[in-house]
Amino acid sequence: MKLNKLLFFIAIVFTMIACKKDPNVQDQINQQEQEIAQDKFEYEVEQFADLKILRYQIPGWDNLTLKEQKLVYYLVQAGLSGRDIMWDQNYRYNLTIRKALEKVYTTYEGDKNSEDWKAFETYLKRVWFSNGIHHHYSNDKIKPEFSQDYFSSLLAATSTELPKEAYEVIFNNEDAKKVNQAKGVDNVALSAVNFYGPKVTNADVASFYGKMKSPNPDKPLSYGLNSQLVKENGKLKERVYKSGGLYGVAIDEIIKWLEKAKEVAENQAQGDAIGLLIEYYKTGDLQTWDDYNVAWTAATEGNIDYINSFIEVYNDPLGYRGSYETIVQIKDFDMSKKMAVLSENAQWFEDNSPLMDEHKKDSVVGVSYKVVAVAGEAGDASPSTPIGVNLPNANWIRAAVGSKSVSLGNIIEAYNNAGGSGRLKEFVHDEEEFELEEKYGQVADKLHTALHEVVGHASGQLNPGVGETKETLKNYASTMEEGRADLVGLYYLMDPKLQELGLVEDWEKVGKAAYDGYIRNGLMTQLIRLNLGDDVEEAHMRNRQWVSAWAFEQGAKDNVIEKVTRDGKTYYNINDYQKLREIFGRLLRETQRIKSEGDYKAAEALVEGYGVKVDQATHAEVLKRNEQFTSAPYSGFVNPVLVPEMDENGEITKIMVTQPKDFATQMLEYSKKYNFLPEVN
Repeated sequence: MKLNKLLFFIAIVFTMIACKKDPNVQDQINQQEQEIAQDKFEYEVEQFADLKILRYQIPGWDNLTLKEQKLVYYLVQAGLSGRDIMWDQNYRYNLTIRKALEKVYTTYEGDKNSEDWKAFETYLKRVWFSNGIHHHYSNDKIKPEFSQDYFSSLLAATSTELPKEAYEVIFNNEDAKKVNQAKGVDNVALSAVNFYGPKVTNADVASFYGKMKSPNPDKPLSYGLNSQLVKENGKLKERVYKSGGLYGVAIDEIIKWLEKAKEVAENQAQGDAIGLLIEYYKTGDLQTWDDYNVAWTAATEGNIDYINSFIEVYNDPLGYRGSYETIVQIKDFDMSKKMAVLSENAQWFEDNSPLMDEHKKDSVVGVSYKVVAVAGEAGDASPSTPIGVNLPNANWIRAAVGSKSVSLGNIIEAYNNAGGSGRLKEFVHDEEEFELEEKYGQVADKLHTALHEVVGHASGQLNPGVGETKETLKNYASTMEEGRADLVGLYYLMDPKLQELGLVEDWEKVGKAAYDGYIRNGLMTQLIRLNLGDDVEEAHMRNRQWVSAWAFEQGAKDNVIEKVTRDGKTYYNINDYQKLREIFGRLLRETQRIKSEGDYKAAEALVEGYGVKVDQATHAEVLKRNEQFTSAPYSGFVNPVLVPEMDENGEITKIMVTQPKDFATQMLEYSKKYNFLPEVN
């Protein structure tokens, strides 16, 4: 599971040889700017449309041994080798369209100062950012702000060919939504995401997987996680992602780099886990996937860790199929030591939660928590990145073995250093709220991320005989799980236990800042991401709204959260933080009950009743108030470039960290170097 937030929102690594230069690598050297000095680090790269591109540093890199640096480098290369898988998963014509757009961009010799050309350039950058032609967050198809005639002239001027349907879909209303989560429709048929073939329906998916039974019912396999479901001659069939199967060419490249990584593993447990991941990529066997996750979860020693494969299911309208994702990370020793106290006290949090006793775990096992520095990302984690991750997702592994939780410390630092306070001042109720956010907001955000990932996702258990959440709660599974984890964090953010554990200096002020920020975001500021009239569809946005809206309604009688109108502007002011905590506790109890019992109707009522529809007057007001700010509502990252130097024998002797010149340079380099898939799979 991964956590995204309004003010926090990452793809990585070229190679370079100094002593013995590969001519293919020399091209990269010529495209690099000098390394940016640590004391003058420029976080902001550029801004366009609703997007801001940032840089991040890799603190602690020079403290790694050469062997550890090699491990990071190989894992990063493995991750990037599969980045085009994400493009194809997002939409069947993405790779075809990207190739055409990039050819135009790199070969056009006409007027590049015109408004039309600038609109074309912005469109391409938006497509790069979203790994396809659908917006990375809203899921709506990105609308070009240039005419079809102008685009045709660019294609002609650069001798660029684009198949008719791929050409037309850029401008027409077909495949308008990447993931359609609307109620009462065929979500599979109306989603453009490339997890399902033509004519596959919700009913087909339910029927196909309803017939599958895991060998061990207590350890259910993640059916559908690593495949595309298609119809051939009227019969449903899985196309499995594996060597020799779907995406096989890219997967073979991933395997090549993982094998190199295995050779320089820090310890036996880490090496064995990488070996199982390699075997999984070779076979596509879901039992091997579970074996790998058990081994990976248990491999907690070492300075380097990684996430790699088909993992999060947010992009599947029915929550079966995993998007390709990689994050390579280095342990932040100082912060990890400070925050490990959460893992050590996980059982206390479980025992003292407001859950029904039958829904609490008797033994919370193996919850490891680290603050890490990201060294590279690809796929679903890039350019837009999570700030925290808790894996694996399988409930039975969490219960039996545990999980790993990480907070991406250098990503959060980059967001904080690149932000401003103007928008905050516009939407806070008063000076007290502003001062609380300024002084305690960052600490509150870090703690909420930690509690969400370490305690939240690890807490609670399913009732005996209840199926996996994706089967019981279906299209509401993701938002219900993220809301449940958020509620765990919110409940404990106003608990003096945090100060007792030495995590905060003033638990009450940190808690107030956290509650203010959550309600302000859930009821107002996250709406700047939506077009007027849109429903909320993204899982995290939905959960923030249904948590906030339900709490507002429940506290209305006692005026716990007051809606204030001043000078024609709306604000939300929390009058009683302890009563709000009690409300969060009641909602947490109910949310866990829904998950534990697999109560689909209750999940539907909660999400549809509070998390989907937007008050249009409030939305229009928020958009109007936000017009004064030039800072984009979404952020993402270019990745640092890892540059290996080699001796005369081709052995790596040193790896340096540099930064890419700009967003376009990195995207074009990635397309050139990691272009392993055919345009249409």
